[in-house]
Amino acid sequence: MRGLRQLPRPVWLLAAGTFANMTVSVGFVFVFLYLTGPRGMSPGEAGLLVGLGGIGLLAGNFTGGWYGDHLGHRRVLLTAATASGALLAAVPALPTPALYLTLPLAQYTSGVQRAANSALVAVIVPDGARRQAFALIRASANGGFTIGPILGAFVATHFSYDYLYTAEGISSLALAAWTARVVPEGTTPAPRPPQGKAGGLWPELRTRPAVLTLLLAIVITDIVYRQQYSTFPLYLADHHMDTGVYGALLAVNGAVLLCLELPAALALRRAAPLRTVGAGLLLVGAGYATLLLGASITTAAAMMTLLTLGELLYKTTATAYMADEAPPHVQGRFQSLYAGASITGVVLAAPLGGTLYAAHPTILWPVCATLAALAGAAVLTTTRKTRRRDGGKTAGAGRGGTPQPVA
Repeated sequence: MRGLRQLPRPVWLLAAGTFANMTVSVGFVFVFLYLTGPRGMSPGEAGLLVGLGGIGLLAGNFTGGWYGDHLGHRRVLLTAATASGALLAAVPALPTPALYLTLPLAQYTSGVQRAANSALVAVIVPDGARRQAFALIRASANGGFTIGPILGAFVATHFSYDYLYTAEGISSLALAAWTARVVPEGTTPAPRPPQGKAGGLWPELRTRPAVLTLLLAIVITDIVYRQQYSTFPLYLADHHMDTGVYGALLAVNGAVLLCLELPAALALRRAAPLRTVGAGLLLVGAGYATLLLGASITTAAAMMTLLTLGELLYKTTATAYMADEAPPHVQGRFQSLYAGASITGVVLAAPLGGTLYAAHPTILWPVCATLAALAGAAVLTTTRKTRRRDGGKTAGAGRGGTPQPVA
């Protein structure tokens, strides 16, 4: 707990707001059922709209940091949360054709909000405490999401799917009001590039090859990681394991993350970040490799456990590493790059994995294991190169400059 005491009060309050918001932010979990049920869409039409929403989410993550670097992360977070809330709250009242514009826009603003939230945490937390801060935010989100789908299923089946979107919209508006209260104006002024520098993103990235390697590794691994939500349940069904088994495995994932992610971040906060990330990516690969031993509940449980442990190691650590590496004037864009890379699989995992599984079902898992292993090896190799270049110092420690003051 000593490491948590370093965290500024606004981070704890943001975590509380995140927990409350994630408890009701479950509309996307039920969106396909909503579109094909009450809205009367065909599976093809619903799939197209869900795909457009995924593209909007990805675009929002990639661009949200740019807005924050130019306008201030707090301001962008408040604007995006307000816009997202208004759009989602309006969903039940809109005609079905209007959803083709509204849902992708809502996902876009949600992506902007996610990137701005990461950047806001990065600038109000001092060097050396960011790993714990991001772990706290993720633990709060996971805690809320553990409860949310259960409540959402009850509301949808006993009342109406419409209430899910109304509640999520109101929650997003409440989160904007809460953030405005707990992060006072002026806490994070819009950053300015150092005198004599243009402040561009690419020049900063070019001097940090380890960051570029990490981003590519995260893109590859996220496509592999998210097979658990698309081809993996299909694989279970093809081997006579029903939806109940899949639900139990996802419960294992949530429970392990909820119980261990924050303690792990505290225990490993002084470990070399890229080494921790590389180990996590290797565990993701090892998880899929266990499926090569045969289809059974035992191998499926082992796969999910290794996958979860890998996620536990790499996601929080990689987010904090990007924050530590970022110069203050491009902190938002660094966080946007990572946020976008970390959800690439939302758009690409299902079509790429599904196509390969349909053509060669026995090849998918060796490919997944190999890609994640190569991504992990690339990050670990970068760690060694960085340590040699820096004369043995820990890679990524405090290169981001002095943090912004906290009110």
